[in-house]
Amino acid sequence: MPSYAYVCKDCKKSFTVTMSLADYEKAKVTCPSCKSKKVEQKPATFFAVSAKKS
Repeated sequence: MPSYAYVCKDCKKSFTVTMSLADYEKAKVTCPSCKSKKVEQKPATFFAVSAKKS
């Protein structure tokens, strides 16, 4: 499942949420620290693992 990185606009803390794509479509993300709904998704790192060796 993908992980999504967020930052809270109220308390300025960063956190990650792991959820499926279906949950992401309908999710209302809240800050785990202050329970605020004013969160902004931030760019996250991405890597892929393949079976091919180059």
